[in-house]
Amino acid sequence: MKNDTSMKIGVIGVGHLGNFHLKQLSKISEITVSGLYDVDRKRAKEMSMDYNIPSFSNLKSLLDSCDAVSIVTPTYSHFDIAEQALDADCHVFIEKPITNSMTQARALLKKADEENKIIQVGHIERFNPAFMALEKTGMSPRFIETHRLAPFNPRSNDVPVVLDLMIHDLDIILSLVNAKIRNIHANGVKVVSKTVDIANARLEFENGCVANLTASRISQKDMRKMRLFQKDNYVTIDFKERVLKKYNILHNKPDNIIADKVIKIDTVNNKYILYNRPVIQKYDALREELRHFIHSIQNTSRPDTDGISATEALRLALEIQSLID
Repeated sequence: MKNDTSMKIGVIGVGHLGNFHLKQLSKISEITVSGLYDVDRKRAKEMSMDYNIPSFSNLKSLLDSCDAVSIVTPTYSHFDIAEQALDADCHVFIEKPITNSMTQARALLKKADEENKIIQVGHIERFNPAFMALEKTGMSPRFIETHRLAPFNPRSNDVPVVLDLMIHDLDIILSLVNAKIRNIHANGVKVVSKTVDIANARLEFENGCVANLTASRISQKDMRKMRLFQKDNYVTIDFKERVLKKYNILHNKPDNIIADKVIKIDTVNNKYILYNRPVIQKYDALREELRHFIHSIQNTSRPDTDGISATEALRLALEIQSLID
């Protein structure tokens, strides 16, 4: 660590989301938040006073004081800032998407490898308590349906909705389906911004799995749901409410049933639906995500949402977007 035994982390970009990063990092005892930087000097000063954290007048000075940084800036700036951070011997956390282009993403991966540094990307839904509970069930889905809908927010329209919202579900699906994509269908519409505001994509995998995704940032309601189907099993995840529901079909009623509800659906063949709603541990997903980044650095281990997986999610998002344009 730079001149100290405690890991020092800086935050670059302290707008709406950067504020949350400061809040959660300040609660993690293993590290010291060494400072913050934002091109908006007034905002930087306000956050510096709120959190009693030094504000740096230039990016280089902040990087020189850090072992790692959290980059919470508009997507177009991710590459330049991350490149400077890696040059300054810093590990890098980048809010999603990793960059604007595959060329930039691959360049960052190459540089991180050369500098022996970790890149983790903020695909926060992988740390959602409901999804963490799903991972333990060992799903092998054959059909997936996702709806990620949000009211319009001017802060998020610097990239199309595919890279803004749908990319969360693309990243999750790629982590669940162990097969290559055979075919992609996509469409979308620009409604209120200069980029696509609502989009739908259908992914067909070589193992037969099909995923249908819808993302909108002009919805009247806020929804983040995923449904996964496989033989004799159906699971729903509500990322917003952090709820997991499991439906299992049994061909014979077991002697000892552990379920919230049992429904007989076939009297002749003795088929039953077992419904379970597991108790989900409540925690802040962003704090868990940042802890994972810190522990990956400490243990020299690969983060779950590393630069490689984030680049694959970006590649798929860009391919979908190219079909819409």
